[in-house]
Amino acid sequence: MANKGGLEGIIVADVTTSLVNGEEGKLIYSGYSIEDLAEHALFEEVEFLLWHTRLPNAQELETLRHDIAVGAKLPEGVINLMKTLPQDANPMGVLRTAVSALAHYDDDSENLTDKEIAINKAKRLTGQITAVTAAWTRIRKGEEPIAPREDLTLAENFLYMMNGENPDETAAAAIDAYLVLLAEHGMNASTFSSRVTTATGSDMHSAVVTAIGTLKGPSHGGANAEAMKLFLEIGSPDNVEGWFTNEVKGNGRRIMGIGHRVYKAPDPRAAILKARAQALAEASGNTTWFEIAEKLEQTTRADDYFIERKLFPNVDYYSAIVLYTLGLDVDMFTPLFAMSRIAGWSAHIVDQMGGRLIRPKANYVGPKDLDWAPVDTR
Repeated sequence: MANKGGLEGIIVADVTTSLVNGEEGKLIYSGYSIEDLAEHALFEEVEFLLWHTRLPNAQELETLRHDIAVGAKLPEGVINLMKTLPQDANPMGVLRTAVSALAHYDDDSENLTDKEIAINKAKRLTGQITAVTAAWTRIRKGEEPIAPREDLTLAENFLYMMNGENPDETAAAAIDAYLVLLAEHGMNASTFSSRVTTATGSDMHSAVVTAIGTLKGPSHGGANAEAMKLFLEIGSPDNVEGWFTNEVKGNGRRIMGIGHRVYKAPDPRAAILKARAQALAEASGNTTWFEIAEKLEQTTRADDYFIERKLFPNVDYYSAIVLYTLGLDVDMFTPLFAMSRIAGWSAHIVDQMGGRLIRPKANYVGPKDLDWAPVDTR
């Protein structure tokens, strides 16, 4: 029997990283509910959990936090390379290029057999992806990158490297919650692609570059940027109903951030991010974008099409409001997704090391038994 389109329903690996229950709207990381982790855990704790299937003690957490912060410093050659790129380059393309270049400055880049070495590389890449993302927000404006501080968490360091100021606690907490919520999500497209690359015996940097290229697509990591573009297009809460009638009902426009391939119940991450988005909006004094998103959500929940198909806001929907309220450009949203998902990617890469080549079959449905014709008779 041929596989369903997109390998839907096909199990490709046993994992300990996460359980995604789409029917009930539940997400678990290595035994812990996403609600508990989002409320209590630092991103560094979640990354340790995904690597080791247990939470770190206080000393292990501080060691990991410090190692990531120290390893986040970018080689001068990578910074110089980024400065040569066009200022209007796609930020995910920049991140893809930078991570590929980072391999040349990593003495262990070609080692994908030793688990401890692989985890140490993952620590460096966690910090470096964050540093590249922050650096590009400055470089493309003609500003110099800012080196990370060794005393900060990853979320705090990102804000510091982006703005050059001591990070605001509310903003850092929002970024940290975002990183926790997107760190891992089953056998998603970018995670699967990283495992395919790893299974060939290639290196971690190549596997992460593969994942970045996959995440770049608007049907995967780019969805939150597309959601924000919709909110900006709508412009005002007063325009929501008219926009919905004309664009969605009249022209069949898709609402990015509504609906999910797996979830047939509310995405548990969306509710957490909705609360964060509302708090940030109220603290900023500008609630327009949150009000648009909330009113559009309410409009879809009153529409038979969305009700019958169980289409709810997913993690991208309200994360767009969080990131935009924090002052990020829309095209920088997906690199922040990568900042988070490196935790899941690296855990899957380590798990796949030494595994068998991933080589599914294809079902040929093309023509057969054709007669060859010389080129001058075709």
